[in-house]
Amino acid sequence: MRPRTDPEATLSATPPTVRPEGTDEEAPSEECGVFGVYGRGEDVARITYFGLFALQHRGQESAGIATSDGNRIAMHRAMGLVSQVFGKDALANLSPAHIAVGHTRYSTMGSSTKENAQPICCTSVAGDIAVAHNGNLVNAHLLRAGLRRKGARLESTNDSEAIAIMLADAMKGDIETALAEVLPKLRGAYSLVIMTPDKLVAVRDPYGIRPLCIGRLGNGKYVVSSESCAIGVVGGRFMREVEPGETVIIDDEGVREAQIEPMVRHAMCVFEFIYFARPDTHVYSRTIYEARRRMGQELAREHPAHGAEIVIPIPDSAGAAALGYAEASRIRYGEGLVKNRYIQRTFINPDKRMRDLGARLKYSPLKEVIAGRRIVMVDDSIVRGTTTGKLVKMLKESGAREVHVRITSPPVRFPCFYGIDMAEQSELVAALKTEDQIRDLIGATTLGYLSLEGVIRAIKRPAGLFCRACFDGKYPIRIPRNVLLTKMMLETPSEAPRAPEPRDVAEDL
Repeated sequence: MRPRTDPEATLSATPPTVRPEGTDEEAPSEECGVFGVYGRGEDVARITYFGLFALQHRGQESAGIATSDGNRIAMHRAMGLVSQVFGKDALANLSPAHIAVGHTRYSTMGSSTKENAQPICCTSVAGDIAVAHNGNLVNAHLLRAGLRRKGARLESTNDSEAIAIMLADAMKGDIETALAEVLPKLRGAYSLVIMTPDKLVAVRDPYGIRPLCIGRLGNGKYVVSSESCAIGVVGGRFMREVEPGETVIIDDEGVREAQIEPMVRHAMCVFEFIYFARPDTHVYSRTIYEARRRMGQELAREHPAHGAEIVIPIPDSAGAAALGYAEASRIRYGEGLVKNRYIQRTFINPDKRMRDLGARLKYSPLKEVIAGRRIVMVDDSIVRGTTTGKLVKMLKESGAREVHVRITSPPVRFPCFYGIDMAEQSELVAALKTEDQIRDLIGATTLGYLSLEGVIRAIKRPAGLFCRACFDGKYPIRIPRNVLLTKMMLETPSEAPRAPEPRDVAEDL
């Protein structure tokens, strides 16, 4: 079995985009957002376009949409933002149809190339399928090696293609039977939106690490999305989250649920609350905005900044937390940095001088707000420390007398294997330095991280519902001792991972 390469499923020839160095190097990045629509009489391609637009924050490297009219699947995907990939003609070529799946990607396994764009479309004896995947499999190298031994031709270097080919190979009858054969072989994090010629399917791994939810567009019309915010954007009504291990199948007969894989436990990535999800998203019946606001309040109680005169956020993700910090500390809230929101992606590679400017490409200081004042700068995380240091320097050059850095997450000390781009522990500054050393490195007057207990208090849900491995090293899904995943592990011909360091090896909870 191999991916389809007919004209409707071929990749666009758009060249890879280039992220300006220094603009996004600090924040962790997630792999992708997935979206799906089932609705007769609806312009499902256009609905999916707007759904992906609402999920653009989850990935800015590539985007794709596949549609089905009940007989054939058409697809368009390319490198770039959703608005760059899809124009009027591209969407028109995906119609008429009544089912669609979409994907917007940030690479955490496999390089940022057009071959790794999704959805992935494959041909089976029971009809074509298209698969969009959010997450990472920890046994991807074994699955791909097994497929290669069977003669499968792999055209990408990601784990998602293995899932699609395995499902197509198992599609001797209905998709539910194929899932029952394939899902037990997958280890790791996966939220899947799958399309057959006549069905839309949502699948979540038995730990529920990556988010997935379902909504209603109208009578017999449904949407599936990584986040609830995208359901509202397209005029749908949020119904519920897909449960860990659950499969939801949507067709003309309605919605039915199947527990193909038994739920092991809830282990939602806690970074969804801290950084990834949009503020208007609901997770575990909690609004992300309110949780982040409470994180700021907890942070002010744990790490007060005595003598500070103004609290400023790093836009955009830290706004609610900075407001909460200001409320709890009774220090005035203000906007000290302006974000250039049009620099997310560029086809122009900056020269050395522009790269050295780093954060100035993305943020501009409001000197009238900053000069002469003691500043509390609130951000969501410090991963490598480079951008944070540039921002502190920028504030001081703008006249800030003191810069007290406050972070709404604990120190990130361990790599993620489940779909966040921080797989190399050697890149994590908190794994290498003490908090005092990090403070000196970034040039802050003081530095304070919110404790893990403070994060959980702010979310108001039990700690056992979350994966916190990047903070405490306790991985809910055991990482094989003979494998240490890196972002480019599948780029080499042998696909042989390097030997793990002792502190990189995960243990069961």
